[in-house]
Amino acid sequence: MRQTIKVENVKCGGCASTLKNRLRDEFGEIEVNLGVMPREITLDIDDTKLDALYDALKSLGYPVAGQSFGFVADTSMKAKSFISCAIGKMDNLNHE
Repeated sequence: MRQTIKVENVKCGGCASTLKNRLRDEFGEIEVNLGVMPREITLDIDDTKLDALYDALKSLGYPVAGQSFGFVADTSMKAKSFISCAIGKMDNLNHE
C-alpha cells in the first residue's frame, strides 16, 4: 500500500539520497519530498513492515515525526542525521 510518512532531521538532497540509497534494498523505491516540513517520504509498504522501516529510519538519524526518545537519544539521532547527510552528499558526487 502506498504510504506517506513524515520524517524529522531531513534537511537536503544529501539526506534524501541517503534515505533512497540505504533503504531501497529492504523497502523499495522511496520518494522524498523536500518541499514540506516536516519532510515526507512516500513508498509502497505493507503495514507489517512499518516497524522495521521506523527502526531503519531511526538508525539513520531520521525518526518519524512526532516520536520522542528523550534528550540524549534525540540528540544522538540529530548527530547521526548529519553523518547520513554527508554520506548522501558524497554518494551524489561519486555518481556525477
